[in-house]
Amino acid sequence: MSFSEKELKQHCEIILKQRKIRNKIIVLCEGIIPKEQGRPSPQSYGRMDTLPDSNFYKACIPSDWRNSRPEFFNCGDCNNVANTYFTLLEMLEEDTDNQYFHPKKIFAIVDLDIQIRPIYSYRFINTQEIFCNLYDKIKINETNANNDQETHEILVTGLIHKEAYFLVPALQSIFDGYSIQPFYKDSELLLENIYLEMSQDLCLDADLKANFAIACSRINHCVGLNFSGIDKLKDSWINEFQNAIDKNRKHELVFSLLTTRKAKEYWHQVQPNDEWSRDVSVYRDQLSLEIAREFYAKQIDDEAAAKYHIPYFFKMLRKFA
Repeated sequence: MSFSEKELKQHCEIILKQRKIRNKIIVLCEGIIPKEQGRPSPQSYGRMDTLPDSNFYKACIPSDWRNSRPEFFNCGDCNNVANTYFTLLEMLEEDTDNQYFHPKKIFAIVDLDIQIRPIYSYRFINTQEIFCNLYDKIKINETNANNDQETHEILVTGLIHKEAYFLVPALQSIFDGYSIQPFYKDSELLLENIYLEMSQDLCLDADLKANFAIACSRINHCVGLNFSGIDKLKDSWINEFQNAIDKNRKHELVFSLLTTRKAKEYWHQVQPNDEWSRDVSVYRDQLSLEIAREFYAKQIDDEAAAKYHIPYFFKMLRKFA
């Protein structure tokens, strides 16, 4: 649900009155905005980076980035993130009396999603245009990402949702070694089984059906897939995946799936064994932080960072720290 004009102004004022943002990079992201007694407060905003989605992105920061690390703020949905970004810029420009703390730079991260989201007053008119400029064949387009003359300040994920980054093939070893073993539908979590289930469900996705041409345009580099219809895409993906031997080919196919099929409903079926006594959402949050620290924060060379997207975001941001 989008902010009212009053709510947006209040949200931005609370951010700009946080002392911790002074001379730091701000990163705005999607996620629930905490409230105290039904209202947002400076205290709850001060703790926002301990909540999803902010805590995940914060945990992805490389360990050698010790000083002037970014500060993260949840802003609700994609539209709220964009509106917050532009309103903060306006308020800072008008702040001639220095009543606010001024950050060094403001960035935003939003999910790609199936639907194209308009972005007003920005050099790219929507999320799809950002995606097409920032990615090439499901990897970061390093030339465009490093163009200092046209900095990407609103970043779009290469995979469909943040949750898709919790299900990439390289994470199987983290799941296997996690202290409280994760299960998927009462069985040991095996990512390949989840991929096959996701592919079987492609035809059930109403949003994908309604935006099929857009979805196909994002993965049409992936040879062997049939884009003539959603059922043909499903059958061709399953055939290619089951017959793929090369690890890189499987990675390409999985990333094409995670760019196309919504991942949240599958991630939300990941659960702990009977040893866990707290809420299951807490378990998934802790598991996502383990993924951030033990995988994404360690993808520091350019090739790996470009392959997994989020680490490259921090390479882009770090130049401004």
